[in-house]
Amino acid sequence: MPARPSPELVVVGSINVDLTALVERLPAPGETVGGGRLRRDVGGKGANQAVAASRLGARVRMVGAVGADADGGWAVETIRSAGVDVEGVRIVDAATGTALIAVDEAGENQIVVCSGANALVEPGSIAVAPGEAVLMQVELSLGVVRAVAGMAPGFVAVNAAPARELPEDLVGRVDLFIVNESEYAAMPELRAARRVAVTYGASGAAMLTDGVEVARVPAPPVPEVVSTVGAGDAFSAALTLAILAGAEDEQALRTACAVGAAAVAHPSAQPPLDTLAAYA
Repeated sequence: MPARPSPELVVVGSINVDLTALVERLPAPGETVGGGRLRRDVGGKGANQAVAASRLGARVRMVGAVGADADGGWAVETIRSAGVDVEGVRIVDAATGTALIAVDEAGENQIVVCSGANALVEPGSIAVAPGEAVLMQVELSLGVVRAVAGMAPGFVAVNAAPARELPEDLVGRVDLFIVNESEYAAMPELRAARRVAVTYGASGAAMLTDGVEVARVPAPPVPEVVSTVGAGDAFSAALTLAILAGAEDEQALRTACAVGAAAVAHPSAQPPLDTLAAYA
């Protein structure tokens, strides 16, 4: 059998089961809100980004961990069915990660993540081949993100979410950081990063190089926002692929914003998407 071509994108990240309550409004602290409708989906920022990148037309390899439970098997098969290579997903002695999500009628959300198997991803089991780009998040341990970034020979993108203090060596190594407005404000060390994309929700996105804004685009109009849970992950996958394809910053942002807009029209964190060219 001829050797398979190397995937062009390796996504190292979290794999969760999302338990989502769709409610009229989000509860205040200490409040109970009734009348919810429950969804159960495969999620996790890593899995969401891998699936989005595959649906956008990339060859994608997923690296992560799930438990030896029914949720883990379901998650792996769901990711595989989206065309992602899942040979790098390990089965470990912990429950599969779980996210508890509430989404209101305007699409806003509250999320609590239980890491489970994601906390057992180990950098020693991860290899990145020449020619492979890497996309990561920080739902895994920062030690894993640092180790993979340090040994990856090519392009490295990090969706630095959730916000946390980033070490100087990681900031200096990463080719592209992707954050939202609040995350950028919470991580002043990103002012020293070579390239940072900042999202502003319905106001669009901007690109900064060495702390200086070099491009900004508006978000396309969205007739109805169903859920914003998967929008940032779809944006991250699309922006990474657009840059790898050689798009200039402004065009890459426009493409990624169009993909993010498509994502908010669907209740799942892994929405159906067209190929990347359809959004350019």
